[in-house]
Amino acid sequence: MTKKEKVNFIINTLYKLYPEIPVPLDHKDPYTLLIAVLLSAQSTDVRVNKITPLLFEIADNPYDMVKLSVEEIRDIIKPVGLSPMKSKGIHGLSKILIEKHDGKVPKSFEALEELPAVGHKTASVVMSQAFGVPAFPVDTHIHRLMYRWNLSNGKNVVQTEKDAKRLFPKELWNDLHLQIIWYGREYSPARGWDLEKDIITKTIGRKSVINEYYKQKKS
Repeated sequence: MTKKEKVNFIINTLYKLYPEIPVPLDHKDPYTLLIAVLLSAQSTDVRVNKITPLLFEIADNPYDMVKLSVEEIRDIIKPVGLSPMKSKGIHGLSKILIEKHDGKVPKSFEALEELPAVGHKTASVVMSQAFGVPAFPVDTHIHRLMYRWNLSNGKNVVQTEKDAKRLFPKELWNDLHLQIIWYGREYSPARGWDLEKDIITKTIGRKSVINEYYKQKKS
């Protein structure tokens, strides 16, 4: 299979499996999405979705958020981990949104990445899911699968994002990054992986990854 045929096979398989694409993090507007994505760093979406209703009941906009102290935010979000850094980030970015952006989430990568605790991946998710701007946020699932599918060298997420953007059509980025995440969770996880169920990797995967899988199965 050529690289182009591989890419088409991946796209067709993902659209068959996920014609309707659920968004992993519960939110109702760009601000609540921004906070949810920030909270999801080194945590699970399931855990974040349990905590955000508690936080958003008290403060679902920057004006209410800055009324809370950093400590009060930290107490609520503690179960998602990294709460000292995240609570400072949430309080700090809410203040900046009020002072510089009329309380609204800005619609540019540059302005988003200037906010405290907001990195490129968080900005990419917000641009893609809140504003429909083509982006390809790379999480651990996408990074793992792009390597397993022999479409990237697995060196770092920056390289993986470059490769994904180069290989996949821009108009599909916003769908595909979510479809790959769902596929990674359901069919190609890091642990407890069953290659027989993972049709994409089984069909077009990196030979060394497949050989290693069968080698470990035997041992």
